[in-house]
Formats: sequence, structure tokens, C-alpha cells
Amino acid sequence: MVASAHAAVKEEPVTYTDGETTMKGFVVYDDATQAKRPGIVMVHEWWGITPHIHNEARKFAEQGYVAFIADMYGDAKTADNPKDAGALSGSVMKNPKAMEQRFNAAREQLAKQPSVNPQRIGAVGYCFGGAVVLNMARTGADLAAVAVFHALLGPNTPAPAPGTVKAKVLILNGADDPFVKREQYDALKKDFDAAKADYRIVEYPGAVHAFTNPESTELGKKFNLPLRYDAKADQESKAEAAKLFATNLQK
Repeated sequence: MVASAHAAVKEEPVTYTDGETTMKGFVVYDDATQAKRPGIVMVHEWWGITPHIHNEARKFAEQGYVAFIADMYGDAKTADNPKDAGALSGSVMKNPKAMEQRFNAAREQLAKQPSVNPQRIGAVGYCFGGAVVLNMARTGADLAAVAVFHALLGPNTPAPAPGTVKAKVLILNGADDPFVKREQYDALKKDFDAAKADYRIVEYPGAVHAFTNPESTELGKKFNLPLRYDAKADQESKAEAAKLFATNLQK
């Protein structure tokens, strides 16, 4: 699928609920075409819904997808420091059932968009969001393909049974990311191999955490964290994700 040469990417807020919690997501799409398109659920970094996830969603919309920015914290909460970000992300990761409910609520909102083909839905996640998306793949979420960038790999859900993982899984991480341990890769491979999942891991030499976020270098300096933008890894990983979705969503 090729986006229109006269693409006009629109972004609209979408209010939805998870139980009694109000969620504030965004649908991002090119309104130059009326054709139904594949959809991609986008899950933010631990900071919450920031300019980074908006920019990423626009890029996918320009490629011919309808992107839905999921609100995993409720009321579009954001954090401007690691302590608060850790508290917000931890509240989700420690409650896998709530994580699943919030992800599925976002997926449902995406699937009901009039411009979306509900049979062709994937997901993308960054950092914390990558962990969310990987956990959803492990639980058998109805997704054709998922790509995760600088994802945290510690599982928060049980090892999947054979045949459970429906999605093609692409993990795009920095080879020098200190937040991801070798034993976590080993555990993930063991689980996915046993589940007969279709997955691939790509590691980018020299890249550390948050390499797709242009703001990460300054955030790393500000908070003394191993965060750094890496233009080469960013470009190469996005090309890998584009191929994954072109093959598995744009059929």
C-alpha cells in the first residue's frame, strides 16, 4: 500500500473507558483516501503520551496505516521524571490483567474506526510500550504482526502454550542497552521457541535505550540515564518494521 501523494495526516482525540477509568487516545490517519486500511495500535514509552509517540504515529499514517495511540495510564497521564514514570509504568506492569484490558480497549477503538480493516491489525511499542506489546503477543492477542523498539523484555505474563502467539513478532533493540539483560533474551527465546512463535530479534551495535526518540539524549543527560538517540539505528529499525507490516498487514 502506498500513501497518497496528497497525504493529509489527521489526528483526532478519542475518549474511551476501561471500567471506570477514562482513557484518552488518538487516532491518526491520512484522510486523502477513503479506502479501508490496516490498523496499528501504538503503545507509548514510560513517559506516557508525549510528542515522540505522536510523531511515530504520523509516520505510520503516512505509510498507509491508521494508527491508534493507546492510553495505558488513564486520563492521558504523563511523567516528566523517572520516579513518576516508574510509578506509572509499574502500576501497569504489576497488573497483567489491567494491562490486557487497557490494550484490548485501545484495539477495540482502532478496529471500530470506519477507515480500518479490522481483520488487519498490528501493534507497535516503545520501551515500556514494547514490553506491553510483547506481553500481549504472549497472551495470544488478535494481532497479525507486532514490532517493538528498545523493548523491556522481562515477562509479566505466563509462558505461552504452543500455538498461542498469533502475531509475527519483531524485536528491535540496542545491542548495548543496559536495561535488557542477556538472560532475558535467553528466557524470551526459550518461551517463544516452545510456543512455536514466529519471531525475530535484531540488535543494533552501539545503540542503547530509547534510540528512536530524538529527545532521549537530553533526557539521559538530565537524569543520568543510559538513554541516547541513534539516527542510524532509528532509520534501520523503522525499515525493518515497515517490511514486517507490509508483508503481514498489507495483503
